[in-house]
Amino acid sequence: MKILIIGGSGFLGTELVRRATAAGWETAATYCSRPASATGAAGAAGAAWHRLDLRSPGHIDEVLAAVTPSAVINATSGGSDWVVTADGSIRVAMAAARRGCRLVHVSSDAVFSGSRIHYDETCLPDPVTPYGAAKASAETAVRLLAPSAAVARTSLIIGHGGSDGSGGSVHERLVHALAAGTHDGVLFTDDVRCPVHVEDLASALLELAVSDRAGMFHLAGADALSRHELGVLIARRDGLDAGRLPVGRRSDTLMPGALDVRLDSSATQEHVRTRLRGAGEFLRVQ
Repeated sequence: MKILIIGGSGFLGTELVRRATAAGWETAATYCSRPASATGAAGAAGAAWHRLDLRSPGHIDEVLAAVTPSAVINATSGGSDWVVTADGSIRVAMAAARRGCRLVHVSSDAVFSGSRIHYDETCLPDPVTPYGAAKASAETAVRLLAPSAAVARTSLIIGHGGSDGSGGSVHERLVHALAAGTHDGVLFTDDVRCPVHVEDLASALLELAVSDRAGMFHLAGADALSRHELGVLIARRDGLDAGRLPVGRRSDTLMPGALDVRLDSSATQEHVRTRLRGAGEFLRVQ
């Protein structure tokens, strides 16, 4: 199996690279600023690294020509930068389709407004933020340009954290900073998502990469938690004082974005062997 992981130096990408190399797959990965191998990330040294700028037309074609993968996972995240998140994903889909590569495109629950709270794989996007709009546009384009591709929506991605939070996700690092009083902000009690562990997510994405299943998939955890509830679980796991975490309500601010978005992954779980654990399980204090 020869696989290309676009966005391999990111939080999810690093785990994908680690698992693919551990499985003995011929693994290539892309980076924009520096490869994960420069940080000593596990498994990174076993991958071939290629610099890729998705804003540059034709660059993805050059990388695919050099790697000749049988499968591509697009795990890059350009945030609300339309040129990367939307246009870049379109370039990936077009290039993968031209070469006949299996494509797995990673999307987000940000494509939903929260107006209906519960969302299964059949729900159509109705984004309310620039990031959500870019992700929704990418979804539509991928499904049109590469009908055999798998599009996988996910939610907040959580890792193993650690005593200083340095090995964790953005949310885990934020919890550590808030508990230490080194960052201003609050954790919202009315902003609800279905967090997923990075190991579960990477495992499920690699399953999709070797399958021929096409269409929409939801890869989110089984538990719906507010960002504050999630923060408390992270704090307890990492030995922090959860009482130091500032609390607030998103609805009391002018911040854009959906409040309550719960991805229903039950239909996807009928086809994916990896069990998508809830945060209450994977953050349980032993």
